[in-house]
Amino acid sequence: MTEGLNTIIYPVKDLDAAKALFSALLGVEPYADEPYYVGYKAAGQDVGLDPNGHAKGMTGPVPYWTVDNIRTRLAAMVEAGAELVQDVQDVGGGKLIAFVKDADGNFVGLTQNPAA
Repeated sequence: MTEGLNTIIYPVKDLDAAKALFSALLGVEPYADEPYYVGYKAAGQDVGLDPNGHAKGMTGPVPYWTVDNIRTRLAAMVEAGAELVQDVQDVGGGKLIAFVKDADGNFVGLTQNPAA
């Protein structure tokens, strides 16, 4: 089951410049501020800045859908024709992410929150 679109990740080349821009846009300071990822929570959304995104093949923002079982949803998407770009990985604290590319070249991300 899908719980909704709650996260969007932007690939960035200049993390400091992107952080300044998104801090000004969102009006909040990041909750995560690391050299490998900067994350914001604003208006019920997670917005992330990934300085390694371009190296992972990201060509623009990637929306991440929150799902209850990431492996099941990912397998279903691949079976439906999606191309696996990043397999399931734990990004800390049990939060899992993965992303695929659809037939039109759009990236679609999946995320699963840690078990409560």
